[in-house]
Amino acid sequence: MMPATPLQRSNPAFDVSQKPAKTETHADLEQPTKLRARPPAWIKFPELEDANAAVDAFLEPLDALDSSDLKARTKRRLREEISFISNSDFVSSQFGKQVFADPLNLAPRQAELGIAAIRRSGIEMPIHLGRLCEAPLLKPEQERMLFQRMNYLLQQAAVHRSFLNPNRPSRVRLELIDRLLALAAWHRDRIVEANLRLVFSIVKKFVNPNNNFDDLLSDGIVALIRAVEKFDFDRGFRFSTYATQVIRRNSYRTVVLNQQERQKTVGGLQDMDLDLTDEGRESAISEKRWHELRSRLSVMLEELDRREKFIIRARFSLGAHRKVHTLQALANRLGVSKERVRQLERRAMDKLRGMVGDVNLAEMEAQ
Repeated sequence: MMPATPLQRSNPAFDVSQKPAKTETHADLEQPTKLRARPPAWIKFPELEDANAAVDAFLEPLDALDSSDLKARTKRRLREEISFISNSDFVSSQFGKQVFADPLNLAPRQAELGIAAIRRSGIEMPIHLGRLCEAPLLKPEQERMLFQRMNYLLQQAAVHRSFLNPNRPSRVRLELIDRLLALAAWHRDRIVEANLRLVFSIVKKFVNPNNNFDDLLSDGIVALIRAVEKFDFDRGFRFSTYATQVIRRNSYRTVVLNQQERQKTVGGLQDMDLDLTDEGRESAISEKRWHELRSRLSVMLEELDRREKFIIRARFSLGAHRKVHTLQALANRLGVSKERVRQLERRAMDKLRGMVGDVNLAEMEAQ
């Protein structure tokens, strides 16, 4: 773990190991005694015009739902907590009008910023990744406003959620909650895209032959999103200070976990009598023994299910796979999460190790 700097030790606000400001849920809200199920006036302010246009594309209208469907949807929404970082300003009934009255003045995306980020990375990567870094950096006031708006929208969604009643479902309130959550996500994404260059600059330092840039970047972006959701904008320091610590620790953790996973994999292959202690020297396995081993391994692979077989072949460059595929590439191919691919790979390796006891590899020793 990286040591804290003197500034971090002297200022507890910089210690990301401590819990962030309290994350509120519906149970903690100071609720009004009555809140009408209708959109507030500020939701149609010009400042939200772009955000509303963006979320309209995927918000699902509920007009076609009957009573039973609305009840089921209400119950499902009540099972889902809405978390946000609370602030004393949110209790004001006029805060919505205030926070959405002032313009954000976000600068347009600039293609040259993405190209520059690719060049500075010093790593070979597809040029399209530069598009992730085209959003200009945020000014301090813009950053603060985005965090205020995001958390206030989440707070308002949580307040309306607390008034849901599955016995008397409200289509209008459900649609309003969906819109508030979507608008909050829109503001979150503006913060994320403005800080993606920070992820590039951090994760590239962890790249090595065993940890590729794509996997580290994917994990780093997830860490950035979590940092946005947990950051308390009222602590008085820039988000990049907090995010740097979160992303760096996450990258370090990823490298350590990958190292542990490789050690397990190598240990499993050594159990199968493969000498992998010196990867740089010429293989000590005779050609005949190698063909026999591959033949028996093919038989063993047939005992795996379809996904396990595909993952093992792709991860170890067997069969038609001419290169080792990353966990993220396989996750995209299979339509599952990267962690799920990791679990399937581990399960498949455990099965193969269990089959080793049934295979007499001693007879395959080089003569």
